[in-house]
Order: sequence, then structure tokens, then C-alpha cells
Amino acid sequence: MKNKLLLFIPTILFTLAGTGALSQQLQISGTIKNGDQTVAGATVTLLPANLQTATDTGGHFSLSALSSGKYELTVTYLGAEAYRRKINLDNKSISLKIDVDKHDVRELSEVNIQDEAYRQASGNLRQVEGTAIYAGKKTEVINIANLNVNLATNNTRQIYSRAAGINIIEYDGGGLQLGIGGRGLNPSRVSNFNTRQNGYDISADALGYPESYYTPTTEAVDRIEIIRGAASLQYGTQFGGLINFKMKQGPANKPFEITSRQTAGSFGFFNTFNSIGGTVKKLNYYAYYQYKRGDGWRPNNHFDQKGAYIHLDYAFTDRLKVTGEYTYMTYLAKLPGGLTDAEFAADPGQSNRARNWFKVNWNLASLTVDYKLGDNTKLNWRSYHLSADRIALGILDYINRPDPGGPRDMLNDHYSNYGSELRLLHQYKLGGTQINSLLTGVRVYKGKTLRSQGAADAGSGPDFNYTGDYPSSSRYTFPGTNMAVFTENIFQINDKWSVTPGARFEFISTKANGYYTTRSSPYPDYYLIQNPENKVNNRSFVFFGIGTSYKPVNGVEVYANISQNYRSVNFNDIRVLNVNARVDSNLTDERGYTIDGGVRGNINSFMRYDVSVFYLKYNRRIGSVFTTNDDYTVAYRFRKNIGDSRNIGLESLIEADLLKAFTQGSSKYKLSVYTNFALIDAKYVNSLDKSVLKGNMVEFVPPVLFRTGLSFGNKCFDVSYQFSYVGKQYSDATNTEFSPRAIDGVVPAYKVMDLSASYNWKWFTLSGSVNNLANARYFTRRADGYPGPGILPSDPRGYYVTMQIRY
Repeated sequence: MKNKLLLFIPTILFTLAGTGALSQQLQISGTIKNGDQTVAGATVTLLPANLQTATDTGGHFSLSALSSGKYELTVTYLGAEAYRRKINLDNKSISLKIDVDKHDVRELSEVNIQDEAYRQASGNLRQVEGTAIYAGKKTEVINIANLNVNLATNNTRQIYSRAAGINIIEYDGGGLQLGIGGRGLNPSRVSNFNTRQNGYDISADALGYPESYYTPTTEAVDRIEIIRGAASLQYGTQFGGLINFKMKQGPANKPFEITSRQTAGSFGFFNTFNSIGGTVKKLNYYAYYQYKRGDGWRPNNHFDQKGAYIHLDYAFTDRLKVTGEYTYMTYLAKLPGGLTDAEFAADPGQSNRARNWFKVNWNLASLTVDYKLGDNTKLNWRSYHLSADRIALGILDYINRPDPGGPRDMLNDHYSNYGSELRLLHQYKLGGTQINSLLTGVRVYKGKTLRSQGAADAGSGPDFNYTGDYPSSSRYTFPGTNMAVFTENIFQINDKWSVTPGARFEFISTKANGYYTTRSSPYPDYYLIQNPENKVNNRSFVFFGIGTSYKPVNGVEVYANISQNYRSVNFNDIRVLNVNARVDSNLTDERGYTIDGGVRGNINSFMRYDVSVFYLKYNRRIGSVFTTNDDYTVAYRFRKNIGDSRNIGLESLIEADLLKAFTQGSSKYKLSVYTNFALIDAKYVNSLDKSVLKGNMVEFVPPVLFRTGLSFGNKCFDVSYQFSYVGKQYSDATNTEFSPRAIDGVVPAYKVMDLSASYNWKWFTLSGSVNNLANARYFTRRADGYPGPGILPSDPRGYYVTMQIRY
């Protein structure tokens, strides 16, 4: 009864108060036909917005994030004259039906108006997008503007609620870091996804340390694109696939627009986000500044974050556009540390670590050139540079012992990476009327991580300096080089069926140069001995993939693919000195493949569905086992090649507007319902370690993931509710149920509810949310190092209110 009251009382209050936010961004979408045949691969350009897309195999296209104003739409495709039409957007999205004759230019006589309230929060990528190919692949798109969620805290379980099979680690209540994994892969800092922003890498080191300490603030993100394992051919070899954050741009038809969002909430949370953007002649610009702080709900917990971003793109001609971007982010966080199982059961709000700190500085710059060689050939060249630091300071000793005092341990990383990627997309006809698409590209990457570890200041503040003349544990340089050539081709067999084969050549070179220290004796009068270490690992290989797509009727697509995967071993994990964890120095790379198959589509424009199955084979999988030293006096987590695993799963998402269905689209309101359900069976089928039995469950894999919710509203208000269930999972490959040190053991199943509401009036928006509505007590991770070690309790119930002005 208590939970039911918690559910309905806030709903009524929020509805009466009229809190919340719905986006006023508009959309131009439509279908292009040539007589009775739909036109696939046509290029659709919108000026002066300088936006461009391509039609999918059903002839559909969509251009979003638009404001009211006058535009010119141009359609070009192989063998046809250009089609042009002037469009006037007036507070409503439009859907176009364009019929283009090969040798004629026709004016559209009819425009269908669509109510923006019916736009869905999720979708799929088209067969061809820009200079990328997604035919036959499992893809997902999260449209941020259509979500009624807590954007200020980057609430992960709400934002990714429409992405099937996603497991989440909740690091903090402020959304400073992102931890998600798909299909049974470790969620730690998105390390099993190739993580990008506007197409370029944002992780610490794509080869040696593919973890992300920078997460784009969702308030500045237009949409999130997710491509599963088959993304390995175009973007690199990660088993998880790709996550790409598409950032917002300035309005296409306004010289200046300002948005200011102020959020306050529980546990001392405050966030200010302010952005400007617009288009002046051929220049589009967008920039934001953000400041975020919070005290957390546990003692010894606080963070301050600052972030800024600027985007400038200039269209020199109709064929040439140059884009420059710069991202800055820094934060300092005091960490409350982890807990043992007994401490969590007694009081999850306690803290036994008062001297742990974490500091991050991120600088990311990019330059992109887009050039049209002709109506059917596009060139994209993107280059970027990352200069970043990550420093962890504190006590890594066993969590079931009190802080011993004295010098703390410090890990100091500096990342300096350069990357450049050139892509060419060409559309052509081959022996018939069907349009085929060829993508080819080359990538060059140079990364360098400087890592040191040693004794640091014995105080309690954020004093990031080593004691002594040099780091007392280790100092390394980890250079890495990657060169890749890739190609994919969509062979459009007929207007319903396409086949897309692809291949990628990779050269990878990783090195480790430095030293680690050992003690001269076990007695108190020891001295440190520096042990030099130099390692080189060069390898090259070719891997393949193929996908297919079949559309038996309009609105239904059956797809399937198989792609090889590969994951490079991370040299810079090998020499981290941690009493809770050790790493096998003989780690080898991981190999495997992913198979996808599914059906997706739309029913009468009111329901979208995507149901798929997958098989992920993972050979020589790297994982952690619970073990002890020879005399059983020291227990620790040992990271090594454990064996071969296989993950089999079902992923499904159904999203529908029930009122639109019942009223045939005449209702002024929406009642959107979605269900996201995944089943995953992940087991070890071959073991290289005696403690890991054949049939053991793979770590970090909940067998059941279920998220569902509903949203009711119109253009002015919206109320949304979400329920999440995550099944029981293990934190190590030995399937340890319990450990007194708390770094190993189960992560119990948990249920969480969230409620959000919004109200919009002209340029003013008021929104609010209640996170963890039923005040569930749970955790999502057991850490063997920072930000633990031990159990990291998730946040209890929290209240947040946002005021937004957009003018």
C-alpha cells in the first residue's frame, strides 16, 4: 500500500502543479517515390540549415531538431534531375509525399501536418546515414528531445530505457560517469563499446585503456546512436559495438537563440546549463557552459564539475562544409568508498573512507571536412586530439579494515591521443535500376598514456603530489598505434532485399616502457628496487562480416548479420599495484564473433517494435577470479584469460501511442507506452582456470532485464512513469556468493521506479522528477579499486526541479 501511495500521490501533485518540459523542435520527414517505386539512397538537403540525409530502402527520410521558419528542400539521386521545394514550417512538423519523375521536376501539391506530440522517443538508423552504412545491422536511436527524464543528472536508467539488453552501473548521483554494457559485457565506464561524440573517439585510450571518464551532458545531446556488434567493421573491433553521441547544433533559421536551465534537488544538487546557438549566413554555431555540484547522500561525498563545448560549421559552398569543435570538462570528487555486505545491510548510508579523491580534466578538439564530389559521392574527413588527465587518490586497502592512516596511494594518468578517419560513400547502379552503396575508409590512430602510481600525501585533502623523488610503485609510458582500412557495400538485389558484405584490415601496435618497484626485504628498513620493463606487441589481421535486410511489406523489415570481433589486451592494467586485485602478465587478446537476427517495423505510424535474438561467442575471455596466495593468507581478485564463453539472448522493444491508435490520430493527447525486455543466458563453455567450472555464469550478466513505462500529455504538459527490474548477477567468474572483503559476491536483483512531469508555456518550461520513487535499497557494483573498494550503494529517493527559459 505504501508503494502505491508513493506512485499516485506524486503523480497527482505533479499534474496539478503542471511541472515539466516538452521540446519545441520540429521535424521534416517524408517518402520519396518515382511513380510506384520508392527511391532508396536519394540525397535530401535542407537549406539554410545545411542538413543532409539519405532515404532508406523504403524511400523514407527525416530531418529533425528544426525551428519554425522558411527552408528549401533539395532531392537528388542517380539518374534524376534535382527536385527543389520551398517549405514553411509554422509550429508544426510536416510529412511530405514526393513523387519525382526521372526527367522532370514536379512541385508538391499536398502537405500532411503531423502533431509533434506523437513523435517517438526511439527509432532505428536508416540504411545509409551521411557516410555510414547500417543496412542489416541491429541499430537503436534515442531521441533526447522526446524523453521526459532527469537530464541534469544524466539519469542512465531513464535515458537508456528504450535500448534493449543494457546493463547499468550507477557511479554517482550527478551523472559524472557513464557505465553501460550490452549483451553480457562489462558495463565499467563503457569499456566494451567504441564510444564517440559526433563520430570521433572520446575514451581515454582507444587501444590501451578504452574507458570513458567524460560523458557528454544529455542537455546538449540531440540523440544517441547505438550499433551492436556488427559495428566492428566500420568503427573498430569492440564486441559491444558503437555508442555515438550526436550533439545539438544551432537553430537553422535564427541568428541567435539562448537556452538557460537551472536545476536544484536532493543532497545539495545544483546544476546550471546555458547555451547559445544560431545560423548567420553560412555559419552555424552552438556553445554551452555547465556547472554542476552535489554533496551526495553519504558522508565524505562531494563533487564539483565544469564543462563547456563549442561547435562551428561553415558551408563554403553547397558541396564543401568545414566543422570545428572543442570540448572541455573538469571535476573534482570526494569519494565515500565502498562497504562490506554487513555494513550495507546495517546502513547503506555510512562511509568509512574520509581521504579518497578523484580528479578529471578533459580537453577534446576535432576538425571535420564534408565534401560532395558529385550528386552520388560524398567524402568525410574527421580528425581529433585528446589531452586529458585522471588522478585517483586515497586508500585502496581492504575495505573490511579501517583506514590505517599515513600516506595514501595515488594513480596518475595522462592521455594524449590523435586520430584521423577518411570515409568515401559512393552510390551507383549495377546492371539494373537498383541503387547500390559503397563505403570505404581508412583510420589512423596514435595514442600515448603516461601512468604512474605511488605513495602520496598523508593528509585528508586533495593534495595530488607524490612523496619522495619518484613514484614508489611504478611509472610507465604506453604508446599505441592503430591503422585500419575498411569497406562495406550494400547490394540492393531488388526493392525489398539487400545484402551487405564488409571487411576490415587492422594493424595494432601496443607497447609498455617503464619500471615497477619491489622491496629489498620484508623488514621495515627496506629500500625500493626499480625493475625496468619494456614490452612490444605488434599484430595485424583481417576480419569479415555480412548482413542482409528483407522488407516483405511496407513497414516491416527482417534483418540478420554476422561479424567477427576482436579486443586488444590493455597493457596499462598489468602493473597496477592493488592489494584487492592482480593481473596476469601473460594476458592475450580476445577474439570471437556476433550473430544478430530480428524483425522490426511500424504499425500504422502509432507503434514501433524491434524483436531480435543474438549469439555472442567470446574466445579467451578476460575476466576476474577470486583466489588466494599459496599460504591462503591473502585473498584477491585475479584478472586473466579465463576461457571461452557464449552469450545467447532475446531483446525486444515495443513502443506505442495508444490514444493515437484508438482515435485514428485525432486525439490532441498522447498515451505512450513502452516495454523493453531482454533475456540473456551467458555461460563459460571452456575454462582455462580450475576455479571456473564449465557452465559457470559469466560475470556482469543479469539473466533478465525489464524496463517499462508510460507517458501521458500533449504539447503543454507531460507525466511519465518508469519501472525497472534487473536480475541477479555475479561480480566474478567463479560465481562467488559472498566474500568478507565485499569485492566479490552477487549483485542481488533490484527494482527501481522513477516519475517525471513537465509543463511548457511559450518560452518557459518547468519540470520535475522523483528518482527511485519507492526508495529501494540496492547496489549495482562491487568495486575492487576506485571508487570503492567494496559495495557502492545506489542513491535513495531524490527530488529534482528544473526551470528552463528558451528565447
